[in-house]
Amino acid sequence: MVLKDFYKVLSEEKTGDAKFNFRILVNANHEVFQGHFPGNPIMPGVCMIQIIKELTESITKSSLMIQTLTNVKFMALINPETNPELRLELDITTTEDDLVKVKNTTYFNDTVALKLSNVYKKL
Repeated sequence: MVLKDFYKVLSEEKTGDAKFNFRILVNANHEVFQGHFPGNPIMPGVCMIQIIKELTESITKSSLMIQTLTNVKFMALINPETNPELRLELDITTTEDDLVKVKNTTYFNDTVALKLSNVYKKL
């Protein structure tokens, strides 16, 4: 975990051949939120991208490096004080040339907060 104590995995479920659901709890008291933004904490987009990378690494049992990000759509602001629990759906496929493709949708409650597709290279 790049950011110590930033989030905790509450559950992990395999829902299909390459599909996984995670529930995580974001630490609303983490120092990141003191600067982003004081009095109105908002999850930084780069932190969400890092969380998705770390969860994908846990599934693939590989160290990964982001190769491409496409279709990154932040649909709703994530306030860790009001919505600390997130659900992430990951669809993960690995190619023959050691690329890992991920499609993600992240929710708080029933609200879609983030959709993205990305490709990682195994290190």
